[in-house]
Amino acid sequence: MAARDYGQYSGITRAMELVGERWALLIVRDLLVGPRRYGELAAGLHRIPSNILAARLKELQAAGVIRRAPRSRVIVYELTPYGRELEPVVLALGAWGFKAMDEPREEQLITAESMTMDLRSAFRPRTALELPTTSYAGRFGAVDLLIRVDGDELDVTPGGDASGSGLGGVGPVDLAFAAGPGIRRLITGELEAGQAIETGVVEVLGGRGELLDRFASTFRVAA
Repeated sequence: MAARDYGQYSGITRAMELVGERWALLIVRDLLVGPRRYGELAAGLHRIPSNILAARLKELQAAGVIRRAPRSRVIVYELTPYGRELEPVVLALGAWGFKAMDEPREEQLITAESMTMDLRSAFRPRTALELPTTSYAGRFGAVDLLIRVDGDELDVTPGGDASGSGLGGVGPVDLAFAAGPGIRRLITGELEAGQAIETGVVEVLGGRGELLDRFASTFRVAA
């Protein structure tokens, strides 16, 4: 039985009954990045009460959206194939919500999972196909990510190195930069790459600074 019954016979209604409860889609978002232990989910969703997290995980399992799986002597939560079908829905919601974002409140955090999915939401594969393979080391607040674009393929890996040397064993990146929440102004096209650097929204830490324009072309959500 769904946690909430809207009393309508409709595909959208049924979807809302399965994943429309508070926090449910954010759990799905984080699991789209990869399997997570209970504690990792709790840390990534730092405001979620433990009883609500436990309840949502139980409901999502009952709906066939996620499952528990043993990994190296620990239990992780991962999406089922049915759950992974939510990926284009989550990415579309992310792109839609990006347009309505304002300045962050002081208590709002950027997590590796949230930034990874924001980048995936803004990724323009058709544009990327026309550009050379490029790797970026991005520092977003306290989150470091290695971002590699190869044709229409995007790979985002936690880690990155602000010196521009990339992750261990990966080799140097083409551009290393740091940015706070103001990066959204570059992604929505409110700022051009040169303006973002001049105004301090983005700080070039290594590599070729002119490649920020390529980054802005590759990750763009029209405001």
